[in-house]
Amino acid sequence: MSRLVLIASLMRFQGETGVQTHVRAVHDWLVQQGRSVQLVTPFNCSVWQVYPLFGLRRLLDRINKTASVWWYRYWHSVFLQHALAKQLSDGRPCSIYAQSPLSARAALRARRTRAQKVVMVVHFNLSQADEWVDKGAISREGSLYHSIQAFEEKILPDVDALVFVSKFMQRELLRRIPSLQRVVSRVIPNFIDDPGEPVTRAELYDLITIGTLEYRKNQRYALEIIHAAGRLGHALSLTVVGEGPDRSLLEKLARELNIEKQIRFMGFVSHAAELMAQHRACLHVAHMENLPLTLIEALSRGLPVFSPDAGGMPEVFDDGVEGRLIPLEDAQAAARVILECLDDEALMRRAKGAARSRFLNYFEANRVATKLVGFLDGVT
Repeated sequence: MSRLVLIASLMRFQGETGVQTHVRAVHDWLVQQGRSVQLVTPFNCSVWQVYPLFGLRRLLDRINKTASVWWYRYWHSVFLQHALAKQLSDGRPCSIYAQSPLSARAALRARRTRAQKVVMVVHFNLSQADEWVDKGAISREGSLYHSIQAFEEKILPDVDALVFVSKFMQRELLRRIPSLQRVVSRVIPNFIDDPGEPVTRAELYDLITIGTLEYRKNQRYALEIIHAAGRLGHALSLTVVGEGPDRSLLEKLARELNIEKQIRFMGFVSHAAELMAQHRACLHVAHMENLPLTLIEALSRGLPVFSPDAGGMPEVFDDGVEGRLIPLEDAQAAARVILECLDDEALMRRAKGAARSRFLNYFEANRVATKLVGFLDGVT
């Protein structure tokens, strides 16, 4: 008999982050299969308890960002543990699918019996400490950075199993935390529902990039590529979808490079992947990604992709088949690679078909979720 699956997350169900998208994909697939599944978050606790404490973080964020991060991590973990304790109090066997190290610790502390298995999925890039640094919230030299890394090194070996969404992160964590060798693990990629066969329509724009406008996503480099393409005699258009702290800097850079007429800043767009059908290809230039959903969404819509050889990005597609790897430190060289592809209609046609096939074979929800849930059920 299949076990109950409790998805433990610090985040709300609704939202546009990769973690939230993954949670919804897993939850919805389990519901479709008639499986028993519950999402447990800090927001399951009483509103009068949660919101005053969470609201104080906004004030802290203005005064001291490091203190704000500590506050977020501490109180979200406390309330998640409290919510999980209620769900696990009967000792019923289940799989607790934890979405972060903090979620895993909350589950380990809240479970009543060893029959309640804790399986954590590794969403983060290198470490959650590095992600906070990239957001400009903490310092790499600060004590909180080192304490977050130490926390991961302590908690992860205690879980019953690990899911890695990329081989890259599996290698990185096993190198940093050798004791993880004894933890059962599996590489199972992110996945999404099939949006259906792409509808043939006029491609109004050249490239689209989707993501929070912040340092790690590196949209500055995307603008530099557009400028470099212009110097090579091609006026490419780029749609920038997302909001974040770097928006004003990017808009200023577009003006300085005299490419503002070629760039569309769309801001935050709900269901942004639906805009991909208006474009010829997807450009993703993040410094580091575990396994970006943006590239998977592009493949699902038959869009060729361009991205650097960084993190787990090369695992999403084969260079020269569904897209091309581009250099991360040479905008002119990257522009040449992109232009060579866009100017070759036969190549682009093949890449579109290959992109769609790649998605169906490796990242389609039913195919991947079956493996994931089978792994959860098999953890003993």
